[in-house]
Parts: sequence; structure tokens; C-alpha cells
Amino acid sequence: VLCAGDCQLQTSCRIQKCTTNFVSLTSHLNSALEDFDLEFCKALRAYSACTYRNSKVCRGNLVYHSAVLGISDLMSQRNCSKDGPTSSTNPELSHDPCNYSGHTEAKKHQGGEKTLPPTYLFCGLFGDPHLRTFKDRFQTCKVEGAWPLIDNNYLTVQVTNVPVVPGSSATATNKITIIFKSYQDCTDQKVYQAVTDDLPAAFVDGTTSGGDGNTKSLQIVEKVSGKYVEMHARYIGTTVYIRQLGHYLTLAIRMPQELVMAYEESQDLQLCVNGCPSSERIDDSGHLPLPVMGQLLPQSGAAHPWSVYTLETATSKCHEKMLVKDIYFYSCVFDLLTTGDANFTAAAHSALQDVEALHPRKEHWHIFPSSGGGGGLGKGSKFFVGIGLVCFILVAFL
Repeated sequence: VLCAGDCQLQTSCRIQKCTTNFVSLTSHLNSALEDFDLEFCKALRAYSACTYRNSKVCRGNLVYHSAVLGISDLMSQRNCSKDGPTSSTNPELSHDPCNYSGHTEAKKHQGGEKTLPPTYLFCGLFGDPHLRTFKDRFQTCKVEGAWPLIDNNYLTVQVTNVPVVPGSSATATNKITIIFKSYQDCTDQKVYQAVTDDLPAAFVDGTTSGGDGNTKSLQIVEKVSGKYVEMHARYIGTTVYIRQLGHYLTLAIRMPQELVMAYEESQDLQLCVNGCPSSERIDDSGHLPLPVMGQLLPQSGAAHPWSVYTLETATSKCHEKMLVKDIYFYSCVFDLLTTGDANFTAAAHSALQDVEALHPRKEHWHIFPSSGGGGGLGKGSKFFVGIGLVCFILVAFL
């Protein structure tokens, strides 16, 4: 029983690996050479960083505490500064173990055979809300309440949507929760949460990065205070953009395909992977014929915010930001006629900008309503006919 407990402690502590790496980094050094102290100090700092990453799991381990004291003594003897460059833990392969692209390079070298570069996938959510899945399928959904966008072995992303206009099934996102799960020595678990009018540039625990101070394998970067943050998770090759436009939030994410698909059968409810359930869909196979607008007919003589836009003015407003009449343009018109909130124009425009920044394939940036992908006509024209009919009905009721 004692052995089992001790073995388990050693397995989780991994102090032996830190020591082995240090020995491999210093065994070939010659004390007679001029750069010995420089290289030895770099190896010591790498050793120190490794012990620091294991400080929590190694608490109470005598070997760990002996190593920490030994490092401190050696640094004093060699006059090594605590801050400075560190040696690679694998001199033969100078890749960062907490860099996803480094992992793929390492596989290529170790395997001795050609390997294809990693495939990246994109998912985005904005507006009423409009969802672009990892498979480049475009949907407009209700999904009121809390729903998982992503839930795999590395990352969980959950959004909460609330109704936008009384009497409409359209919703928009007012809360986003992201959990970066702990991964080897690269990062502890980190939780990020944003709600309307509170878009922090830090994780819930107050930190702005994961991993040790040198690698920063996970980092938050504030682009516009309170309005736009980016999260870069180098260890899983993942980038997340979150914005607040008006009263609602948008999200865009790029992630390697092999990590996107790393989930259990019980985690199959992921909007980014499988789209919205059919019962939650507002659109018709990606098209927006807008029968939902009929639900917005006033119950009394009171005016509603959305009534300030007509088909013509909504089209003109969206055309100011988006010249290409793709699904993002049509979503903009849909949102303006549904809500009357001009911030949804900026949301659609920013969503397209995020696609251009994160989506790996330029030829897939634009999605058109017509099945052939040409020009936004065909079924796209039915979209406008649908809006025109609804506007005619509204005028009759008003």
C-alpha cells in the first residue's frame, strides 16, 4: 500500500524528468570552455522552471525539495541570474513542448516520414444568433439559455442567449464562459467569463496567462478595453476572439481538427461541431425567408424599435459595411429588421473580419445563400421577397 501511494506521487510529481533533462543538458558541457558558465546557467534556469511547474503536485516530496535547494546553491556558486534565457529540454529538437506547431514538427522528425500540416477549423457566433460551424455550415438559431459551443478534452466553451425583442424567437449572446483544461506542464486549468458590459482582460483567478512566465503557453491580449479581447492557447494551437458590440457578445475561434474531434460520445451536443438542433433553427437550410417576422406584429398600437428600418434602409445600412452580398450581409439585414439595433450591423461586419483573420481557407470566407455559391441571387432573392412581403404586412397593420 505504501509503495502504491509513493509510486502514484512520483508519477504525478515528475521531478525525476526535470532532473533527467538537466543532466542531459549539462553532461556534454566542458568546464574548460569559455561559454561553460553561460550554458550551465541556461540549463539551471530550465531546471528551475521545470520544478516550478511541478511545485503544486510535488508538495511534500523530499526529492523535489532537495532539487529546489540544490538549484539555488548551484545558481549562487555560478553567479547565475534568475531571469534570462533557458536551454531547450531537448537539444536535438529545438521545439517548444508547449507549442502545438512544435508538437507537429516533432512528430514529423521522430516518425521519419512525411506528415501533412495540421488542419485548422473555424467556428463563429454573432447577432441573432448566427452560427458558423466547424464544417462551414451557416445557421440562425433560437437556443435560448445556456448551450455548449465546444466541449472536448482540451476546451469547453458555453454561451448564454437571451431574447432580443418581445414576441420574437430571436436571441443574442450576453454571456460566454470558456474553460481551458489543464494540460501537462503547459498550463493549469483556466476559466474565462465575459458578460454584457464586463469583458475582462483576465481569467477568473485574476491572471492573464497560463504556464510559466517564460513560455506563456496561454495568454489573454486586450485589443480594445472592455470591447475586444483575444486568447492565444499556443499549446493547443487555438485562438479565440471575443467582442462586445452594443449589448451583446460575439465569438470566433480557430482550433486544430484533431483536437476538435477529441471528445467522448457523451459530449456530442456541441453547436460548433454538429450545429443547432432542428427544433432550435430559425433559418431554412441556411436561408433566411423570415417567417419569424410575423411574430413581431405589434399586439397593440405601440411602436417597436425594429420598425425604424424598412427593407430599403436596412439594406442600405448593411451595404455601408459589407459590399459582398453573402450570408453575413443577409444576416445583417435580418437583424436590423428584427431588432432595429444598428449595433448588429457592426456585429455582422466584425464577424466577417474575424473569419478573414482566423479561417484558414480564403476561398471559404464568403458563404452565399444560393447552393451554387454564386452572387447571392437565386434563393437569396427569395430572402428579399420574404422581407418585402413582411414589410407590406407590417404597413397594413400599422
